Amino acid sequence: MKNLQDGVSVIIPVFCEQVVINRTIANIRGCRGGEAAEIIVVDGQAETETLAAIGDAAVRKLPSEKGRGRQLNRGAAIATGDVLVFLHADTVLPPAAFERIAGVMRKDDCVGGAFDLRINSRKVAFRVIERVASLRSRLTRIPYGDQAIFLRTSYFRTLGGFMEIPIMEDVELMRRIKRDGRRIVIFGEPVTTSARRWEKEGPVFGTLRNWSLMTLYLCGVAPERLAKFYR
Repeated sequence: MKNLQDGVSVIIPVFCEQVVINRTIANIRGCRGGEAAEIIVVDGQAETETLAAIGDAAVRKLPSEKGRGRQLNRGAAIATGDVLVFLHADTVLPPAAFERIAGVMRKDDCVGGAFDLRINSRKVAFRVIERVASLRSRLTRIPYGDQAIFLRTSYFRTLGGFMEIPIMEDVELMRRIKRDGRRIVIFGEPVTTSARRWEKEGPVFGTLRNWSLMTLYLCGVAPERLAKFYR
């Protein structure tokens, strides 16, 4: 891997995230090694309001058709880093994120990984959700997109990128990696993601809905059908 600053591209798919995008970019820049990281924001909104709100002139801005898998692929296609970090706009990285990624990417047998999850809320219910998410990702070796998945760029391109499906694009990709027998790591340091969706729907309903959708997907239900229940 090249030096840390030159080696990482952070790809952020967005849709109406103009309120939070500059905070997310500032978090990346504030991480050790993040000041010169390549940041690519891919906007799925036709009006590209999120791109217009970005204050960092070094950020690469791309319009795209809506769809997280499509947006992530579009960003990855122009990325110049040796490692791709796929980051949700409402998720912030821990201070040593890039150092940790660089360290593990020096090991030839590892193709990528993710972080543990912390939800930005003091409610006790979210501590339970975090613990379950940590246990699940370690047992299944299938982290979700809100855990800041990162992969070697060469391996990601060999895989063919994300499937451009309406939901479960992160799970589908990680299942392919698992079937390929490749090793990933899951760091104990958590990323912190917004509780906004859980707060809106209720933590119990949101969690049970997510588990149900995952179970149905693993049982073979098409993502196009599942997307109707994730609005």
